[in-house]
Amino acid sequence: MTEPAAPADRPRPGTNPSPAGDPPPATGRRARGRPRAPLGLRGRLMAIGLLGVSAGLAVGGLVLLAVLNWTLHRNVDTEALRTADAIALLAAEDALPDPLPVAGSQVRVQVVDAQGRVRAASIDADRLVPMVRPEQVDRTARAGVTVPGQRMGLTGPMRVVAVPAGTDGDPLTVLVARSLVDVRQSIHVVQTILLVSFPPLVGLLALVAWRAVGATLRPVEALRRGAEEITGRDGRGRLPVPASQDEIHRLAVTLNDMLDRLRASRDRERAFVADAAHELRSPLTNLRTELEVAQRLGERTDWPAVSVDLLADTERLGRLVDDLLLLARLDEAPPARGTGPVDLGALLAEVAARYPAQSVHRAPAASPLWVVGDPEELRRVLVNLVDNAVRHARSRVLLGGEPDGPAYHRVTVTDDGPGIPVADRERVFGRFTRLDAARDRDAGGAGLGLAIVRELVRRAGGRVELTDADPPPGLRVRVTLPALPPD
Repeated sequence: MTEPAAPADRPRPGTNPSPAGDPPPATGRRARGRPRAPLGLRGRLMAIGLLGVSAGLAVGGLVLLAVLNWTLHRNVDTEALRTADAIALLAAEDALPDPLPVAGSQVRVQVVDAQGRVRAASIDADRLVPMVRPEQVDRTARAGVTVPGQRMGLTGPMRVVAVPAGTDGDPLTVLVARSLVDVRQSIHVVQTILLVSFPPLVGLLALVAWRAVGATLRPVEALRRGAEEITGRDGRGRLPVPASQDEIHRLAVTLNDMLDRLRASRDRERAFVADAAHELRSPLTNLRTELEVAQRLGERTDWPAVSVDLLADTERLGRLVDDLLLLARLDEAPPARGTGPVDLGALLAEVAARYPAQSVHRAPAASPLWVVGDPEELRRVLVNLVDNAVRHARSRVLLGGEPDGPAYHRVTVTDDGPGIPVADRERVFGRFTRLDAARDRDAGGAGLGLAIVRELVRRAGGRVELTDADPPPGLRVRVTLPALPPD
């Protein structure tokens, strides 16, 4: 039994229910509700700079208008007081003319008595009503007041000052009013100039800031392009270093130093992997060869001899894997001092007891040598050094220990073998490094012993160095470790 077919006008699940004739949505338009892409560093720096400059210009303009307004008002008060003082001198001499001789159509002068009556006035001043009320005279004398100009038949505000005059028996007050129309016009002109010039100035500053920020970030863009051109396959490129001695120059130098360190680390890793693969392949090849030969011989195979050879190769392979794992752990673990006190004298005696007495000799220490470190790691250091010395010594190996100043103790491992040339004494601490006299893998090892020694000694906070034996020939290895503090 089959299902009925779906109606033609019913949309299938997952399909667009819009009519077939509708055009597809535009691909280049921003979807509604989708967040806009953030501004780049250049845009953000320019926006921050323009906001700061605009705020500074706005505050500066307001301060300019406030200072200009205060200065112009003070000039008006000064002129009015000068006129009032001149009229007060005439009143003190009891020689007030009527009308008062005052020049200027925007100035009004009145002389009033204690009862508020106008005793004298300028030609255009009111002779009946004082310019200020009697209760405002004292405040006018102290700071001046601003009153509407309609009281004096003028348009705009007027600045009124008062100066006492007359005699004790007949006290008078000189009122001088000066128009503030010119002050208001001057402030309006300056305000208009600021408002008109502000947008072009901000636009010019925006253009300058855009180009300046672009010029500043151009070296950063060069660094980005240089980093983009450096591939992870070879990594031989370097980032361009700008000529200016600034933060970007130091950043480029630091990044190039980082690339050099990464390149050196990658080269060491590649060499380590190649050497490890080569060293692991040798015992595996021996195992496979012996098993193939035994398989071909069939019943004629000497299985006890084959098992001995296989066990030797397996042990060598196990030691190599253990050394590689130890070096890997040392590379990952952070450098740290040891966990507790270790007696170097007892550790030397323990290590020397593993070898025949006629081949390894230990010089007794004059006093206990307590150092800070991990006993297992320090034991591994001494075992590697003694194994290496026994492998190359002709007759004997001498172990010794002594204080090296108040803060360190020194352990020496000396053999009478052929020694190591001075030019190779740093190279032998590299991984998988074997000199010509130790190329045989069965006798010379995999070349990891001294590399492990250096890493463990460095981890314990000490140092290791190679010198000539005294007397020659031979090699002396000196390991210096931090001594246990007295407390």
